[in-house]
Amino acid sequence: MPRQTQVVKTLFHHIQDEAAARGVLPFARFMELALYSPGKGYYETQQDRVGRRGDFYTSVSTGELFGQLLAFQFCRWMEEGLLGRTLVEAGAHDGRLAKDILGWLQRHRPGLFEQIEYHILEPSPRRKAWQQETLREFPNVRWQDPAALGAAGPGRAVSFSGIFFSNELLDALPVHRLGWDARQRQWFEWGVAVEGEKFVWAKIPGLPADLEGELPAVLRTLPGALLDVLPDDYTVEACPAAEKWWRHAAGMLAQGKLLTIDYGHSAEELLSPARLRGTLRAYFRHRLSDDLLASPGEQDLTAHVNFSALQTVGEAAGLSTESFSTQSHFLTPILAAALSSQSLGDWDARRARQFQTLTHPDHLGRAFRVLVQSR
Repeated sequence: MPRQTQVVKTLFHHIQDEAAARGVLPFARFMELALYSPGKGYYETQQDRVGRRGDFYTSVSTGELFGQLLAFQFCRWMEEGLLGRTLVEAGAHDGRLAKDILGWLQRHRPGLFEQIEYHILEPSPRRKAWQQETLREFPNVRWQDPAALGAAGPGRAVSFSGIFFSNELLDALPVHRLGWDARQRQWFEWGVAVEGEKFVWAKIPGLPADLEGELPAVLRTLPGALLDVLPDDYTVEACPAAEKWWRHAAGMLAQGKLLTIDYGHSAEELLSPARLRGTLRAYFRHRLSDDLLASPGEQDLTAHVNFSALQTVGEAAGLSTESFSTQSHFLTPILAAALSSQSLGDWDARRARQFQTLTHPDHLGRAFRVLVQSR
């Protein structure tokens, strides 16, 4: 179990007090506090959470190639279509992906680079400071208060024409854990309670009214024959926060592309005999753990994104779905086009290793999915 630092103890007792006051704390609230509590949450306390010295690897931490390939594709979209010259990134963490994208544009498309406005949506003052330090050489970066998302919508003043994207953001938004009560034949919510000096799982009977409508669509239409054999306590996740984020992002996009890259699955993959306890996982020092309630603030918490739900939300907001694919299928043709146009400079063994990590099914190529919608 990760060692509890003084900061984590403070966070532990903060969550403990709230859980004790409410009796049972919905897991979504526990996850929100564990990851994002100001000055105490996992993503608030250390900049170096990713890569060899952190807790997990990402596409960005493999090297600069991932950002360069995205920059090349963004450039093609902007030059081939009638898109604006605005790039909007949400979930920029320490700014390394933005640096890789802007660096490639500056070197290989200097004319376009001069026209680009790069906006970062960032709610955390601490993460904003990390990003500003990383991106200090780029004067065309602007920071936006993501609270503006809440006011965005078709016809509203806050809008962008260009490319709105995120990488490994939605899998870290707070999720509700839903369990199946085989005897009662109904879904319930998993919550968190206090037992001495530790957190334990507790069932919240039934589903609250505001969560009934958030039940993944596939679960609302399961045939009775399948429900008859669904194991007791079978667990899935629902993430209203991700769907809300996507809806607001679609509302902000006046014209252009909305893109996200993340761990996830389609609705058809939601139910699996291999995932009796859902997709929620904890990461610490590159080790996977099912002990989701241990040491809040010291381990990452992540759950698969329901891409079918995002696709439905986007299409309801007037977007067209261009593609939904694995990261491997998305990046491979981009690399081929970039190499044929000599847009990546010298290709060497180091870059080949980066690309293999990004696209091999045993690494990041199959686990990550890419959804692209447009207006």
